Amino acid sequence: MDERRFDMLAAAYVRGCALETGAPELPARLSDAPLEELDEAELAALLRAGAASGLKLHAFKGTKTLLPRVKKVLGFLRGLDFDGLVDVGSGRGAFLVPFLAQFPDARAAAVDLLPYRAEFWRRLAAGGVPGLCSLCGDFAALEFEPRSADVVTLLEVLEHMPEPETAVRQALRVARRFVVVSVPSQPDDNPEHIQLLTKARLTALFAAAGCARLNFDGVNGHLILVASVPEEG
Repeated sequence: MDERRFDMLAAAYVRGCALETGAPELPARLSDAPLEELDEAELAALLRAGAASGLKLHAFKGTKTLLPRVKKVLGFLRGLDFDGLVDVGSGRGAFLVPFLAQFPDARAAAVDLLPYRAEFWRRLAAGGVPGLCSLCGDFAALEFEPRSADVVTLLEVLEHMPEPETAVRQALRVARRFVVVSVPSQPDDNPEHIQLLTKARLTALFAAAGCARLNFDGVNGHLILVASVPEEG
């Protein structure tokens, strides 16, 4: 994975913030030129301007901070020829930022319940990531076209949901090919984790939604599931 891609994403976020809020103030070259045309000094100038205006850019640290579960999912995606991904619960970008760095030409939708998270992704898109869109709301209630993305990711989100079955049904409706899930594999003391989704429980949830082709893996305290979406008809 090219580390420069993380700097380009950080620069896009700085530019998106400048477009929406007017800060930081940027010269025309830095605000208007395609990111790919900016040299290292210009990218560095954008990042300095962002930091000086108080923007938090830690989401774009690069590959040194990649979590093992994120590496596992990215490894799976590298083996696919896919068109379009919906990432549910994009949050601070632990997965989606590295995904965008790894697949700069991919179409991706970032979905988050929290308006300030959705704002982050909207500004990143506006600053120069044209394949990205940001959606704010409950994934299960959003109006996606059926089979509108090859892959839907539910990474570290189902354990937060009172009714995870609704998100599973929606994911299987939206995805053409795969739904990828990661969840904690053991109980923990996080009060926001209100579900313990074991292999047996996930199998039952997906079976109830009509999906039986499941491949499980694990890494560092997390269970990873790749569900193959049944063909239509």
